Amino acid sequence: MRHNKKFNHLGRTSSHRKAMLANMACSLIKHKRIATTTAKAKALRVYVEPLLTKAKDDSTHSRRVVFNYLQNKEAVTELFRDIAQKIADRPGGYTRILKTGFRLGDAAEMCIIELVDYNENMLTTKAAKKTTRTRRAGKKAVAPAVEAAPAAEAKEEPAAE
Repeated sequence: MRHNKKFNHLGRTSSHRKAMLANMACSLIKHKRIATTTAKAKALRVYVEPLLTKAKDDSTHSRRVVFNYLQNKEAVTELFRDIAQKIADRPGGYTRILKTGFRLGDAAEMCIIELVDYNENMLTTKAAKKTTRTRRAGKKAVAPAVEAAPAAEAKEEPAAE
């Protein structure tokens, strides 16, 4: 019986899988986003998110536990120094998987896995995009705070001149 054996083996031996996931996690920490197959990205998310949670507590024990998984001093240092401050207030969900299509050679489903707090493009568009939806099929109503802000800026500019 295969009770409680739900993770994806990725067609590899245990040692190969552990080494591959450790290398992918180091690359993700170093570059903040990597392109890979969807199956590997989902396996990597399960592997790296507990390490990111562990990095919030900067203690010698936490560093040793994370180093046991990653086996890379530079990645551990960057994780505890830079990334831990950015994710300190986030309660989980540190990675995002964006599907990009299919690979030409074997039609494997490809994606980009990235650290959520390091994608400035998505952070700015989410903050700027404040729309409210109506039940009517007509045009969408825009929040009044967004409309009033440019009008107030336009009135201030002539007064300053």
